[in-house]
Amino acid sequence: MTGGIRFERVTVAYDGHVVLDGLDLTVEPGEFMALLGPSGSGKTTALRAVAGFVRPVSGRVHIGGRDVTGLPPHRRGIGMVVQQYALFPHMRVEDNVAFGLRARRTPKSEVPGRVAEALEMTGMAGYARRYPRELSGGQQQRVAIARALAVRPGVLLLDEPLSALDARLRSGMLAELARLHRELPDVTVLYVTHDQVEALTLADRIAVMDRARLRDCGTPTELYRRPRTAFTASFVGNANLLPVTVADGGVTFAGRTLEVPVATAVRGAAATLCVRPHLVGLGDGPNALRGTVTEVQWRGATHRLYVDVDGHRLLADVRELREPPPPGTGVTLHFAPDDAVLLPAGTGAEEVTAHG
Repeated sequence: MTGGIRFERVTVAYDGHVVLDGLDLTVEPGEFMALLGPSGSGKTTALRAVAGFVRPVSGRVHIGGRDVTGLPPHRRGIGMVVQQYALFPHMRVEDNVAFGLRARRTPKSEVPGRVAEALEMTGMAGYARRYPRELSGGQQQRVAIARALAVRPGVLLLDEPLSALDARLRSGMLAELARLHRELPDVTVLYVTHDQVEALTLADRIAVMDRARLRDCGTPTELYRRPRTAFTASFVGNANLLPVTVADGGVTFAGRTLEVPVATAVRGAAATLCVRPHLVGLGDGPNALRGTVTEVQWRGATHRLYVDVDGHRLLADVRELREPPPPGTGVTLHFAPDDAVLLPAGTGAEEVTAHG
């Protein structure tokens, strides 16, 4: 089956409680789409609706142009990897990988070759005869991915696949998943995560979800540099979100006038100004703001300064500070006009329909 996924107004509810609300989203064939959001946002439910583990109360799910809403999981042409690997402890690696093939009644003559191919693809060819207990967490996750790939799915579903790994293993698996995506350009990937780094690193596009609904959708660059809602700005990377009022040629904040692009915003309207911490400089410059340092965190390549400006907390990630200002010090922060994005006031949690 060819890849590609389409959610058509998909709603899922448990005992009358809506956990996925009218999801409209298209994942193109061969695309790597991340579903990003906090716990309870509906992202795992959306993935389970594609897998066939939950049935929508309304709406349709399409895979490869075919309506699969009423089909059982084994007839959907998918592979799936979950957080806890779900390997059979009494089976060797090669038998775990072969399990899906045998369940689909693949001809016996084809199984060894398909298993070897999947293990080679995931860097586990030398571990075929081992048991899961003899593998590290990262190796077990590779076996789980190999098992999903062995059936040659049109769609690969990944549900928080790295959350059980430590930081070092997670970094290595991110590189492996990126490599697999390059080597399998025809496989559509739907990847559920609450980790923004995973989504930004791997995805062609990110669908941002909150409170059972889709809130935003775009490429990682679009969502990071030009978010459309305050929720997206705060969830996809760190952000300073300042309550402002639109004025001629800029905005007012805490009694100061800031020069930022306002496009067609209505003069006098309330809005939210988004500025990323790494774009905030220390010292005099455009859009200068005077405040008091409340906390300093060393983060290796940068120091993060927490600065109080008239009761509003601003973050500044500043590189190469040999002697960072201690708490209680007065400092001046600044940012370039083009580095700020004007957003609707409040949460900005408008529904977004994302096709193509």
